[in-house]
Amino acid sequence: MRLRNITGSREIIGESEFVIHDPEGQKGNWPEIFGNNNPIHIEIGMGKGRFIMETAKAHPDINYVGIEKYSSVLLRAVQKIEQEPLSNVRFIRMDAEAVADVFDMEEVGRIYLNFSDPWPKDRHAKRRLPSKEFLARYDRILEKDGQLEFKTDNRELFEFALEELEPAGWRIKNVTFDLHHDKEMMEGNIMTEYEERFSSMGNPIFKYVIVRQGRG
Repeated sequence: MRLRNITGSREIIGESEFVIHDPEGQKGNWPEIFGNNNPIHIEIGMGKGRFIMETAKAHPDINYVGIEKYSSVLLRAVQKIEQEPLSNVRFIRMDAEAVADVFDMEEVGRIYLNFSDPWPKDRHAKRRLPSKEFLARYDRILEKDGQLEFKTDNRELFEFALEELEPAGWRIKNVTFDLHHDKEMMEGNIMTEYEERFSSMGNPIFKYVIVRQGRG
């Protein structure tokens, strides 16, 4: 379980140059934040930052924005990047529901969802990050030919995510029910903290890559 309250976490986050403190004010202005016109990729629910930082190292010509709701979790990512600065990474502490208020139409090239909260109760389905409600938000900010990648070890959540695609106007580009035994989809795979833990326990990792219908 994530620790949601760590004394001083908000103060440390508030002082970090890698955290955007007025994200809604940056809508449409992300090239100014990074000082270039490189593509922008985002991870929603980035946790402690391992995935986004390793991905940013591997792709210095792409700008990455990590979104995390909980200060105590974001704190870990801030501590990491302060020790190993990356000019193409920025963080935001906010709820994912506001993502369309932070990025302009077609401003994002790729979206990553990694081991998202499953929100197992039916009444909370629309809070799930791969839900049709969130897919509608992603549709607004993603480039026409952009794609979304989702990984999880929760089969029920994954099956739910697959069922949401057609009514939301998306389609599968690639899919696997056992990522670590799929040679094609494992190429270039960067693991999250959760992925390393779950896969070491023998749990299969599910992944899809999706695009809007009629695209890609």
